[in-house]
Amino acid sequence: MIDSRLAGEGEQVRRRRECVQCAERFTTYESAELVMPQVVKRDGSHEALDDWKLRSGLLRALEKRPVAREAIEAAISRILTRIRLTGERKVAARQIGEWAMDELRDLDQVAYVRFASVYRSFQDVSAFREVIDGLEQSHPTGSRAKLPGNESKD
Repeated sequence: MIDSRLAGEGEQVRRRRECVQCAERFTTYESAELVMPQVVKRDGSHEALDDWKLRSGLLRALEKRPVAREAIEAAISRILTRIRLTGERKVAARQIGEWAMDELRDLDQVAYVRFASVYRSFQDVSAFREVIDGLEQSHPTGSRAKLPGNESKD
């Protein structure tokens, strides 16, 4: 090996090498392969983590909401990082859903309520009311305008 340095925003290692037989030089790029844990579904079945499904669920909740694409991608990245940082080989789908709800609560409260209504299988209006009341208690000032019916009247 002749030279080794970081490349691709620090996510790859670039190595200059020389063939021991012919002395020809060449470059290789190496990156770590991260093995994501299996997702344990409610019925006990396991499946590979599919970040497309995570992205799809968040985008569906955020549909027609004023949230920047960069903020959505950053939220997805934070969720995937949390999954990796567990260090576990299996992660409950329920836990991933909770992390998704945490991110949505900070991104957009309407999207949070949408996601929660599907994720927690709301059966009636009182379930919506409980979630909205919880949001209003945890964000008493400034963010009420994001909830339907609480738009500022300036």
